[in-house]
Amino acid sequence: MITSKFNWKINQEKPDDGFFERTEKAGLHAAAAKILYKRGIKTSKDVEAFLNPQLSMLHDPFLLNDMQKAVDRIRRAIENEEHILIYGDYDADGMTSGAIAKEALEILGAQVSVYLPNRFTDGYGPNQSIYQYFIEQQHVSLIITVDNGVAGKEAIAYAQKEGVDVIVTDHHSMPAELPQAYALIHPEHPKASYPFPFLAGCGVAFKLACALLESVPTEMLDLVAIGTIADMVSLTDENRVMVKFGLEILKQTERIGLQELLEAAGVDWDSIDEETIAFKLAPQLNALGRLDDPNPAIELLTGFDDEEAHKIAAMINEKNEERKVIVQTIFDEAMAMVDLEKPAQVLAKEGWHAGVLGIVAGRIMEEVCQPVIVLNIENGLAKGSARSPESVNIFEALNEHREELFTAFGGHAGAAGMTLKTEKLAELSSILDHYVQAHGIDLSQKPTLVMDEELFLPELNLDRLKDLEKLSPFGMDNKKPVFFLKNVTVKQARTMGQNGAHLKLKIAQEKAEFDLLAFHKGSLAAEFQQAQHLELAVTLSVNRWNGNTSLQLILIDARVEGIQLIDIRARSSSLPEGVPLLSAETDSKAVILSEIPEQAEELLALFKNRDFEAIYFKNTIKNQYYLTGYGTHEQFAKLYKTVCQYPQFDVRYKLKELSQYLQIPEILLIKMIQIFDELNFVSIEDGVMTVNKAAKKRDISESHIYQDLKKLVKFQELMALGTPQEIYHFLTDQGDRKKH
Repeated sequence: MITSKFNWKINQEKPDDGFFERTEKAGLHAAAAKILYKRGIKTSKDVEAFLNPQLSMLHDPFLLNDMQKAVDRIRRAIENEEHILIYGDYDADGMTSGAIAKEALEILGAQVSVYLPNRFTDGYGPNQSIYQYFIEQQHVSLIITVDNGVAGKEAIAYAQKEGVDVIVTDHHSMPAELPQAYALIHPEHPKASYPFPFLAGCGVAFKLACALLESVPTEMLDLVAIGTIADMVSLTDENRVMVKFGLEILKQTERIGLQELLEAAGVDWDSIDEETIAFKLAPQLNALGRLDDPNPAIELLTGFDDEEAHKIAAMINEKNEERKVIVQTIFDEAMAMVDLEKPAQVLAKEGWHAGVLGIVAGRIMEEVCQPVIVLNIENGLAKGSARSPESVNIFEALNEHREELFTAFGGHAGAAGMTLKTEKLAELSSILDHYVQAHGIDLSQKPTLVMDEELFLPELNLDRLKDLEKLSPFGMDNKKPVFFLKNVTVKQARTMGQNGAHLKLKIAQEKAEFDLLAFHKGSLAAEFQQAQHLELAVTLSVNRWNGNTSLQLILIDARVEGIQLIDIRARSSSLPEGVPLLSAETDSKAVILSEIPEQAEELLALFKNRDFEAIYFKNTIKNQYYLTGYGTHEQFAKLYKTVCQYPQFDVRYKLKELSQYLQIPEILLIKMIQIFDELNFVSIEDGVMTVNKAAKKRDISESHIYQDLKKLVKFQELMALGTPQEIYHFLTDQGDRKKH
């Protein structure tokens, strides 16, 4: 069943004529200009800054809290030949942050080591045992955290106590009590007034690099672009500037490791954009941290050894493929545990890989539109991640129970991580359910999808897409334009990808046809192929294949006006998952009409006073009279002539032979004998049939059994051969007629 995930709304805001004049001078046509206006870019100054970002727009790094103090301490450490540790994080933002800081320090001649914590053994953020190792064994005397640190007060206090200064560079939510670090650089620090609070960890590290090098090291902007997009921070202001320039650097990157990683992912170098990072590079790098030791990423991003870079890139790509399989396996297992009678899902099982549970929770949340917690059980503890729709603040829901429930807990409104004893799982589920119910949260209310404007396929071409691309890079707070599409016909639907997970549609509007990719919709091929009154929310994309360039659409959401009637009679595969068979007890908006009863009235009763949103017509017919017919005059005559040759005929044992001899299907032959019996042409006692030669001559049509059989054949013909619309009208119109 095709169901929309969002409530749709088209942004109706319209610019004045003067705005079009201003944007036309900037080289932007009307369609793209309207979208720019709806993004809040309205003045000539804003338009120029948006369309032509310059490195001069980057803010002064010394506006960040403690920046001068940090720079002075690092320079002193370099002069004194101190051993500096850069302590990062295990995701793409942490990896690029570590690489940026390493390169900046090495340019200045620092003696530096980089360590990225292992999520399974070290956990997130400053780890005292790791600090202790580097202080005691590696004689580190200065620690610089990148993409972490504001929540690591204990480990930082330990280091400072040991005489090792810690400089924190971070961008995560600041706790009420900040660590007593030597310096704390954070774009939201209350003691500074930095103009842009939405830097990623790599952005903060880059600011430190700018301050140290007293210039803008543009060669590092490819790393900034990767980390910024991967961490899904706002792509406005200086993030937009850094990513815009970083993508250009990435297209011609001299980093051997990135070259190898892009090659392993099969990326077309001419088409590198923000989606290359979001859907290729970031998942690859993150996969390493999710499944294994993340530290090889630093060598990949900063090293110069061709052979080593190739080896690491191949390993990372392999980890990413492994990650996909693990995610899909856990997703399938967890979805089978979902109970939609509950307002929130707590799903836990032994053997689930802890590194991917956040991804799984997010995918399930998109499917069920509820808060979802997915946990791995090991050694009596359940550990995992939560994801929640906008309507439920998962952190608020659980934080007040932190002490009673968890051994570890953290997060924000839409996501959380936690560890708890397995015996607390039922209580966790109960508390979350109660929170949703007590706050009167209506989870049936879908989030809003704001679309930019309606799209008409005949007006669509590559030139229009190129104009829209001037608004890129797209991301948080500058989302890729979403268009509303209606009155389309699906010409073709076929599955693609591993196990047919995705869908490729050929859609048409008037004479224009385009391909549309629908990710994770492979199971809905029949629904899309047969959809009437289909409406789509899509984005635009370029498809480059075998030297050819074409425009294609990417599905964001879909909905159908009216009831969905889906014909699955020809399917040999299994029935749609999660859709119940139609019965009197079925309480579902979508049903499968599976086995057809022999009486139309039985089926009509199941539709009486019931409104369905989707009906799947499987229409299995056990006794297929529509194939045998209701008997011809010749068949009845041949049967009578044959049985007259026998004084007595045992139908219990000779029926099959008689069927073969007369070449009349057995199910029809039984009906014909019953008709003869009803008309008194024969009598049957204890299975033995005797011809009544004195029987009154009567027409076969006088038989009630014959009349019912004719009706049954007609009914079955409709169920087997009619269109879904004809079947539906029969079932509903018949019910309506009986009311009058």
